[in-house]
Amino acid sequence: MIQYGKQHISQDDIDAVVSVLKSDFLTQGPQVPLFESRLSQFTQAKYAIAVNSATSALHIACLALGVGKGDRVWTSPITFVASANCALYCDASVDFVDVEMASGRIDVDKLRLKLTWAKEHGCLPKVVIPVHLAGHSCDMKAIALLSKEYGFKVIEDASHCIGARYRESPVGSCQYSDITVFSFHPVKIITTAEGGAATTNDAALAKSMQLLRSHGVTRSNFIEKHTDEPWYYEQQALGFNYRMTEIQAVLGVSQFDKLEQFVSKRHAIAAYYAEKMLELGVSFVSPYEGDYSSWHLMIILLPEHVDRGFAFHQLRAAGIGVNVHYIPVHTQPYYQKCGFKVGDFPIAEAFYKRIVTLPLHPQLEKKQLDFIIEQLTLVICKKVRIADIYSSSGRVRSNVA
Repeated sequence: MIQYGKQHISQDDIDAVVSVLKSDFLTQGPQVPLFESRLSQFTQAKYAIAVNSATSALHIACLALGVGKGDRVWTSPITFVASANCALYCDASVDFVDVEMASGRIDVDKLRLKLTWAKEHGCLPKVVIPVHLAGHSCDMKAIALLSKEYGFKVIEDASHCIGARYRESPVGSCQYSDITVFSFHPVKIITTAEGGAATTNDAALAKSMQLLRSHGVTRSNFIEKHTDEPWYYEQQALGFNYRMTEIQAVLGVSQFDKLEQFVSKRHAIAAYYAEKMLELGVSFVSPYEGDYSSWHLMIILLPEHVDRGFAFHQLRAAGIGVNVHYIPVHTQPYYQKCGFKVGDFPIAEAFYKRIVTLPLHPQLEKKQLDFIIEQLTLVICKKVRIADIYSSSGRVRSNVA
């Protein structure tokens, strides 16, 4: 199976991890601060806070911004559920802003209209979480201008976006946001196995997130005066065990050395796909003009005459690990119990029905790309029939014409 995403682990990465396994620290040692320093330097943000997942980063980002009971958080329905769940963890309510059909990202015009309505009805959001889909940034300058006008804070969900740039600034610089969150899951651009981080330029937010990721406990900046007791520590907040381990961090430090190489390779693969998609007349999710994507995913929008379920099964049967990013969050059973329903965000739903994610990672070879394009062409040109992909038992067969 040609996987849609895959980590790239070199001997240097393995040697780095082994060095930590042989060291005195498996957790709470020097590698996490080093990883944070590399991330801060790369993104040009003043502070970076490493944690055990992007979900944890989203959670403490909301808490640091004071999200709590009675507050509202808005995000995109085209995202992984964590982008919305983080607000519920804080006992806040969640709502969504519909997306652009072409990009799958928050539609700024719809956001403006919804904010106008919310202001009139006294229900403005405390935080908006734009999601940078597939490695492509949202229109952050426009969102930042709205944040100033309507008084909300901004958390960029840049889980897909390490290595990307928005208007010549690295994604994560927080030029247009309060906090940016990254993921280092194995299918992302670089990996720490599991892991995430938040960047910010605000010292108070950084201090709050640092406290929250480790039980709310500190060994410095004491409220009580116990400077003569070297064993002393204080719990100053109700925090969590969201720490990143030394093993994860050293892998991340090693991976950082290859980040630009990985992104460059992804660009080459995306350009090859783009050329073939244009020949097929197939549209795909791409960055806005002038932005530099990290190309985490190649999301195509199938022509309307092609049944997505048929295409998905046929490509999988051919050994191509296609996927779908994402099922709209508001249609999930849990969120329907919260009061959302199908039809609430029609563009997100229409986008979802047409999308398929093709394999995109640095280890793909040209012959694999050509095979993917060949099989996709057969599906789009209807050289297979829907009935042909099922045996009499209902199991998928691989019999591409």
